[in-house]
Amino acid sequence: MAAEHYDALEIREPAARERDQFTALPNLIARAMTAPGWAAHLKGVDAKSVNSHAALARLPLLRKSDLGALQKAHPPFGGFNVTPPGTAKRLFMSPGPIFEPQGTVDDFGGAARALFAAGFREGDVVHNSFAHHLTPGAFILEAGAHALGCATIPGGVGNTEQQLEAIAHLKPVGYIGTPDFLKILLDTAQTSGKDISSIKRGLVSGAALPGSLREELRSRGVAVLQCYAIAETGVIAYESDAKEGMIVNETLIVEIVRPGTGDPVAEGEVGEVVVTSFNPDYPMIRLATGDLSAVMAGVSPCGRTNMRIKGWMGRADQTTKVKGMFVHPGEIVEVGKRHPALGRVRLRVTREAEQDAMTLLAECAAPTPGLADSVAATLQSVTKLKGAVELVPPGSLPNDGKVISDERPVG
Repeated sequence: MAAEHYDALEIREPAARERDQFTALPNLIARAMTAPGWAAHLKGVDAKSVNSHAALARLPLLRKSDLGALQKAHPPFGGFNVTPPGTAKRLFMSPGPIFEPQGTVDDFGGAARALFAAGFREGDVVHNSFAHHLTPGAFILEAGAHALGCATIPGGVGNTEQQLEAIAHLKPVGYIGTPDFLKILLDTAQTSGKDISSIKRGLVSGAALPGSLREELRSRGVAVLQCYAIAETGVIAYESDAKEGMIVNETLIVEIVRPGTGDPVAEGEVGEVVVTSFNPDYPMIRLATGDLSAVMAGVSPCGRTNMRIKGWMGRADQTTKVKGMFVHPGEIVEVGKRHPALGRVRLRVTREAEQDAMTLLAECAAPTPGLADSVAATLQSVTKLKGAVELVPPGSLPNDGKVISDERPVG
């Protein structure tokens, strides 16, 4: 293992990674389909045939936003767990509520790579300020730290004075938690006279890390990198010292799809993050996270060769109620699909004369007579609502993943 990388998997040729992943994927899907939830969700799927990106993209999405209802109907995990609850290590409850099992894999959330990239090493003492009650975040990061050979302090949230006392006495070199709470610890230590200068590096998640906050933490002696993680799959992507996007974890496959659909978008276009994880106990196959991001071209200067994404860029669920009826992003995408001359489309919802109004903005390189009227008819047919259509030049609409833009005044 090179000193700057967790293992050789991170620096393998992209073609080799793709070959390895899609060789393993059919077995993962076959294993998943032994669970009743996956058997129903993937009914009719031949696991052996899912051996390429194109084949994976044909599978249905499992929306994270639907998990709560599925778990309520088929407790405790909607039938998507391969390992029985009684043989799991821990059973978690995230906001929603959504429930997750921790299975038998040591680094079950794939956090060790992210921690290694942030400078954590064997023998480090690490202060873990994620919540240790019910939710899995603290345990995902703790498992990664333990896989690296680090000791962890289960600080949790709150009790700031007690946490400062523990830090001052045990002198951890690393911090795991939100960037906001790290600032609170530093501020409180400064006013109370506690010495927590032993903390030199941090891996943060769960809250935004604007450049100004990163720089403030650095100026106070703590170099921080961030990772993007969710309860169902663990760490999806993480920063390296290069700080050029987030590198996708080796333990999963990430797709970026057009919101409201399962259709992959072109490289660089903003869309919804869809994750397939290789967790043998609780596999996820095309889990639609509801988060927006985009693929960055090329590989990281740090030498890691996996796909890079731009990090969290907002929420993908843009379902909007217009005149008392829900309009879904997938419906707007469907309008565009029915007219091949159109490029990117966006529904703008406004208020006119105290009534809801819709305008479909559609990029079109060469409008033909009657096209706008035809698109308007399709819009009404699909959504059951009338709306205007405005054809605009290619490149006019921003690349921000929005399919529906609700511009009505609030209040």
